[in-house]
Amino acid sequence: MRVAPAGLFVARFGRDASLDRAFELGVDLAALTHGHPTGSLSAGVLAALIFSLSFGESLQESLSQAMKRLVAEPDHEETLQAAECARDLATSGVERHVAIARLGQGWVAEEALAISIYCALVAEGFQDGVIMAVNHDGDSDSTGAITGNILGTMHGTQAIPLSWLEPLELREVITQIADDLYRFPDWTVGAMGGEVAPNGDVHLTDVETEDDERIREKYPPF
Repeated sequence: MRVAPAGLFVARFGRDASLDRAFELGVDLAALTHGHPTGSLSAGVLAALIFSLSFGESLQESLSQAMKRLVAEPDHEETLQAAECARDLATSGVERHVAIARLGQGWVAEEALAISIYCALVAEGFQDGVIMAVNHDGDSDSTGAITGNILGTMHGTQAIPLSWLEPLELREVITQIADDLYRFPDWTVGAMGGEVAPNGDVHLTDVETEDDERIREKYPPF
């Protein structure tokens, strides 16, 4: 549920940045806390999905591309089966609550991914999809967040109801961090980090730049 920014970050470098890079970054970030391959590979699929959706690809096409990348990895079977089941249920005509129950409760990564993919595929809009994703008796905060990631990338922030945004705690901070993530490739961070290559890699330098003081104040090094 935390790797959607990986897909957006890599997409910020344009089409020349690859879906592979988004997938790998998502996997690496999840692997910090999730030792089982299904946990990290599910995160890779979400990051790859977000990357493709950022360029206006349809959800079906983005899902196909992410699944194609997934099968290149060992131990991908659980994640692939869950994603395929979500895609099939979305066109099955099965009632929503029944379909979600068949996909699981979302307490493990592939189930959370599958429920979110299903909700995004059948949703009539952002609000409908998120409400559907949180109304089950499993790990509904995770599935709501992931579904919101997918539908938000597809439809933009304007799709989020104002009645949800206005009471949002730390809304300004969240917006600022999101904006900084988007602008980061344009920073000249020098001694604070380094030069950012087109693929998103950071090459460390020891050259102080004009951005350093501002960035140091905002994001103090530990």
